[in-house]
Amino acid sequence: MAASEGVLLGMGNPLLDISAVVDEAFLTKYDIQLNNAILAEEKHLPMYDELASKSNVEYIAGGATQNSIRVAQWMLQTPGATSYMGCIGKDKFGEEMKKNAQAAGVTAHYYEDETAPTGTCAVCVVGGERSLIANLSAANCYKSEHLKRPENWALVEKAKYIYIAGFFLTVSPDSIQLVAEHAAANNKVFLMNLSAPFICEFFRDAQEKVLPYVDYIFGNETEAKIFAKVRGWETENIDEIALKISQLPLASGKQKRIAVITQGADPVVVAEDGKVKTFPVILLPKEKLVDTNGAGDAFVGGFLSQLVQEKSIEECVRAGCYAANVIIQRPGCTYPEKPDFN
Repeated sequence: MAASEGVLLGMGNPLLDISAVVDEAFLTKYDIQLNNAILAEEKHLPMYDELASKSNVEYIAGGATQNSIRVAQWMLQTPGATSYMGCIGKDKFGEEMKKNAQAAGVTAHYYEDETAPTGTCAVCVVGGERSLIANLSAANCYKSEHLKRPENWALVEKAKYIYIAGFFLTVSPDSIQLVAEHAAANNKVFLMNLSAPFICEFFRDAQEKVLPYVDYIFGNETEAKIFAKVRGWETENIDEIALKISQLPLASGKQKRIAVITQGADPVVVAEDGKVKTFPVILLPKEKLVDTNGAGDAFVGGFLSQLVQEKSIEECVRAGCYAANVIIQRPGCTYPEKPDFN
C-alpha cells in the first residue's frame, strides 16, 4: 500500500551539520570522544569556526529526527507522506533548511525564532567514526504554543505514526507529552529514541515520564548500557537490556512496547512480547565507509518507511539496515536520488 499524506510526523531539533574530517589532536584539543553526541559548552564554541575554515568542510541539513524523517520520505517516494516540526532562526542557515526539507518532499512547519540563530552541529570525523557536538541555539527555542496552532496541530491529527528523538527532551518535554497523550488516546503509534548517553543519564526524569507512552523505542548499544546502568540493572547484555526496556510499564491504552537496539556492525536486537530476535546487518568493507554520521537516524528512517506501510518487523529492520548502509557510504545523512530497496 502507498503511504498516505502526512502519515508520519517527526518533531525535533533542526540543525545544520558542519562536517569535516579532523585528526586526534583536534579531538583532544576540544575534549571530545568519537561515537558520542553532546551539547556544546563554552570550551567548544571556537571549534565551529575552526571546522568551517577547513578545506574539506561540508554543510548538510541535519538534526536526528529530521534526518530520520528525510530518509523515510526518500524510501517512500510519495511526496508529502512525512511532516516535521522544529525551531530554526531567521537567517541564511534557516533558509537552507527550508529549501532542503522542500527538496526532500517533507512538509516542514518550522517555528522561526526572531532572536536566536539556526542551530548547528559540529561533526568531527576520524577514520569514518564521528563525534557530534550540538549548538542548539534556535532549536532550543521550540515552544508548545507553536504546536498548538491549528495549522500545526493539524499535522499531529493527520499523522498515524509520530517519531521524536530523545534529544527533544532537553527542549520541549511539554510538546512531547501533548503528542504522546494524543497518540495514546487515538490509538496511534508513538516512537522515540534513546539518542545519546547524556539523555539517558541527565534527562532520566523527562525520559521516564514519556516512556509509558512509547510503542517503539530505538537506541544503540552504548545508550542501552547507560540506560541500564542508571537504573541499576547490573547487566551489559544487550538482549537482556532490550527485553527489560520493552517490559517497562505502559500508559493505559497501550498494548505493548517493542525495543530495537542497533550495535554498529553487530546484529540488530529486537525485543517484543517477552522474546528477543536478532537480525544481521549488511557488512561494509572498511574502505567503503565514508562516515557513520546519520547511520542510526537512517536506520530509524528506513524502519519507519516500512512500518507506516504496516510491513512486518523483519521488513522494517531490513529497510533500516539498507538505509543505514547507503548513508555510511556518503558524507552526513545524504542519499542518492532514488532508493534501490525491494
